[in-house]
Amino acid sequence: MIKFMKHYALEVYTVIAMLMITLVGMCMDNLTVIQQFAVWVSFLCILHEWEEGRYPGGFLDLIQSHVLQRDLDEETKRGSRLITAVFIYVITIVPFFYADRLPMLIVATASFCIFEGIIHVVGIRIFRLPKPYTPGLVTAEVELVSGVCLILYLVNSHIGAWYDYVFGPFVFLACFVLMQRSLMAMVGNLGYRDVLANVRKRLSNR
Repeated sequence: MIKFMKHYALEVYTVIAMLMITLVGMCMDNLTVIQQFAVWVSFLCILHEWEEGRYPGGFLDLIQSHVLQRDLDEETKRGSRLITAVFIYVITIVPFFYADRLPMLIVATASFCIFEGIIHVVGIRIFRLPKPYTPGLVTAEVELVSGVCLILYLVNSHIGAWYDYVFGPFVFLACFVLMQRSLMAMVGNLGYRDVLANVRKRLSNR
């Protein structure tokens, strides 16, 4: 079962996420803007994962060759999507149920969307790509615009206090770091120091 989950992680994530979106659409009325945003991000993440990993795919290959600088077998590549899926579930489902009471949570989701858009653009420079595109870039920029629009909506609607906007990004970073540590353990206990050293080396060789 675990082997199946690892091998078909992206497909399993897609089915579960689409079922949840469908159930929400059919069974829940009068969703708040925050809940609508959480559902929208869930849908965007499905599109993003497929653009990034399958069609055209290859963002993990860029990370492998330019940042990790080690070969990954196909099982590890596919299995890494399972960890990513858990992160996405947390960053979208938890805010769906609790962000109206804790706006900090949806600020964390918006921060994730903005981060996605930025990191894919930065990747063009880090990876020294011949074309201004990284796999996942199109949907990542839609996520970025969505995240900025939500922050503007929250501010203009006076939703949340100052600390929600200050600490929301840190909630996202904490979840992201946990995900990355799990991923790096999967690829062979690679440390953050090694990753940063590889990135600096890559930039210095431009």
